[in-house]
Amino acid sequence: MILLQDGVLAFLSAVGVTTLFWIVGGALFHAGRPTIPGLLLVLPLRGEALAMEADVRELRRVQAQLPGSKIILEDRGLTPDARCLAQYLADREKNAELVTAPDHT
Repeated sequence: MILLQDGVLAFLSAVGVTTLFWIVGGALFHAGRPTIPGLLLVLPLRGEALAMEADVRELRRVQAQLPGSKIILEDRGLTPDARCLAQYLADREKNAELVTAPDHT
């Protein structure tokens, strides 16, 4: 029975030491999130763009995990009301912009 207890104690000690090395190594080698400057998250919009708000919300969630990224709402033929909403959403976000798509796309 003592042999079993010693084996369990040795196993738990090894797991604990490994965990400590993992935490310290992770803190030293990955201090902070990687920044990808100039990364564009483009959302092409056309017509009434009924799911635009949900899509922008999802892009915000992704953007929070990618520091340095920017949301681009690309107008590819939005209705006037939808364009107003897109402009509002772009103005509300910190790193977002509404642009008009080139004619050749």
